[in-house]
Amino acid sequence: VILATITPDYHVASTAPTVASAINALNAYAFDINAACSGFLYGMSTATSYIESGRYKKVLLIGADMMSSIVDYTDRSTSILFGDGAGAILLEPSAEGLGIQDSILKSDGAGRSFLHMKGGGSQKPSTHETVDNKDHYIFQDGQPVFKAAVKSMADVSEEIMEKNNLTAEDVAWLVPHQANKRIIDATARRMGVGDDKVMLNIQKYGNTTNGTIPLCLWEWENQLNKGDNIILAAFGGGFTWGSIYLKWAYDSNK
Repeated sequence: VILATITPDYHVASTAPTVASAINALNAYAFDINAACSGFLYGMSTATSYIESGRYKKVLLIGADMMSSIVDYTDRSTSILFGDGAGAILLEPSAEGLGIQDSILKSDGAGRSFLHMKGGGSQKPSTHETVDNKDHYIFQDGQPVFKAAVKSMADVSEEIMEKNNLTAEDVAWLVPHQANKRIIDATARRMGVGDDKVMLNIQKYGNTTNGTIPLCLWEWENQLNKGDNIILAAFGGGFTWGSIYLKWAYDSNK
């Protein structure tokens, strides 16, 4: 069981084992993964490697965040952006060449100052002062984050298409992290896909961080067909970003 989250129940004691116990997954081992909004894609790549190695046959990947726990609702620059949400997928081996085909994941630690939580970590432990200064809420410098997200998500999505010889016509769906519609639109334009191929639900749920991509897959599941070429893309604080190319493995509407 892999849980992608930036809002675990506790800083010490991973949340994934709690989830595994709650669902009675007694033979599973479980751990959290934190790559900000790209965590779900990082988790997919990790889960895929476990399955491809032959050591595991089933990996449950969860993306879940309770952003209301770290958002300052007096700060209109961030409070209107985020929501609470969770979703999960089960990964299994495929003998038909379906499932995850390729992934490109990247990071740049120079971007950490633009999107992070200032207090509560080992660099700046919790004190009366950090609480008074509201350092335990998420901080975002919107303009540099937006510029980096537009370039990075669009670049990596185009890169994975070129690497796998995919055209816009070959792509059935783009499943983007739901952070900002302008970022999503820029990624779709770079890929050459129309709005009819883009999963968009930010207007309903906001940015649920690690929950956005599985929520999209859940909402559009009955429209997905076996063999569909799907591109997932995300960008998050850190900075982290990436794209995954998968072939949908079953007819969802049957």
